[in-house]
Amino acid sequence: MERKIRKILVANRGVPAVRIMQTCRDLKIPTVAVYSTPDRLSLHVFMADEAVHIGEGPPLKSYLNMDRVIEAALSTGADAVHPGWGFLAENAEFARRVIEAGLIWIGPNPEIIALMGDKKAAKEVAKRANVPTIPGIEDPKSPEEILSWMERERIDFPIMLKAALGGGGKGMVKVESAEELPQKFSHAQSEAYKAFGDSSLIAEKYIERGRHIEVQIVGDKHGHIVHLFERECTIQRRNQKIIEETPAPSLDDDLRQEICFTAVRLMREIGYDSAGTVEFLLDAATRKFYFLEVNTRLQVEHGVTELATGLDIVDLMIQIAEGRPLPFHQRDIQSNRWAIECRLTAEDPRTFAPSFGTITRLQIPDGPNIRISSGVYEGAEIPPYYDSMFMLIMSAGADRDQAIRVMDRALSRGLRVEGVKTIAPLLISIIRHPKFRAGEFSTRFIEHHLEELVSAFKETDPDEEVLKIARYVAEISALGPQSWM
Repeated sequence: MERKIRKILVANRGVPAVRIMQTCRDLKIPTVAVYSTPDRLSLHVFMADEAVHIGEGPPLKSYLNMDRVIEAALSTGADAVHPGWGFLAENAEFARRVIEAGLIWIGPNPEIIALMGDKKAAKEVAKRANVPTIPGIEDPKSPEEILSWMERERIDFPIMLKAALGGGGKGMVKVESAEELPQKFSHAQSEAYKAFGDSSLIAEKYIERGRHIEVQIVGDKHGHIVHLFERECTIQRRNQKIIEETPAPSLDDDLRQEICFTAVRLMREIGYDSAGTVEFLLDAATRKFYFLEVNTRLQVEHGVTELATGLDIVDLMIQIAEGRPLPFHQRDIQSNRWAIECRLTAEDPRTFAPSFGTITRLQIPDGPNIRISSGVYEGAEIPPYYDSMFMLIMSAGADRDQAIRVMDRALSRGLRVEGVKTIAPLLISIIRHPKFRAGEFSTRFIEHHLEELVSAFKETDPDEEVLKIARYVAEISALGPQSWM
């Protein structure tokens, strides 16, 4: 049954909130923002048609407070909730409570969110759908149990410990030897409990030279499921993605088709009914790929797929939530451009320490083949309570070389941020690195090349900038007005 959405509450902040509101403006759907006290002057608050204060800075008192978010939707007459990514986006209980309140949930069925949020259950579903999975052991109770499994299955170190209820790279620990296993086992359990409230783990064979490939899926409530091709998200730091692109340079056409249709097969198995992503790890040495997880939400990097295909994934999510069938078939979808995304975070590019404060100057890249998703403006605050990502910079081109050239222009010539430190120097170093340009990298690229990447940073001395201006002023003063002035 179709149900028209008339007003959407966006249960998020910053970049994701602004991104969703942009599509809502296109669709002439009014929006409601929710905000914490430190975010009262944030960009998403200004963009929305209405805004509701929901609490203080810490997320548990504001953006993770389900009662306050749902109350805000009901009090403003919103009839739908879009969670964006992060915060409550993959919280099955929140999705259920939104629906129980009579609101439309713009996302997949809460039962699917719960199923895919349980990594053990998700792996079982993948096996049932004949999707290859990484050799592993679920819910080991001790380091000795892991060692027994390794001996039985002839698995060598290194291995990876993961939170069973984890996602987004949190609660993951690499173990290099039997000697460090007890300490890292305890550490992984602690991290899993802190992040997800459950200390259960999964131990898996570690794939050396792994490439991170994910497939964008869209499914409606009528059983139609299609893929929007793949993205490569291999450039990561501490299991957090930094650069994403489509098509994946590590795939040939045959492997691309196989991995995309494998993702569709899995999502059909679970009856997926929104936009979502199936993540795989590709073993570069053997060309085999393995199931990692399903992200039951809009992905940060969805914009590169939109650039390559011309589709609006947020618009599709809204149509699906209204009960409408997908407006196309698989054969209608074409990917005809190369697109790259860099995540700009407020961090020291050398130490990755967070850098909070006021953005005193902001120049945003523009020009041909550049797309920006920003959550800030000049004069905005970067508060200490939330994720430090405040802008997504995307470039497109007819091929990968052109897309990289456009990204180089955007980062080195078009971007200027003052008041906080950003990882822009690191991003420039990566896209200029010969190995990146050649498509020869793994998930440990930054780890292996960090010293080299940092040494390529161009130092900017504020005193030198002041001297340049002083020399210019002195020259004009001495020579008088010039012909070009």
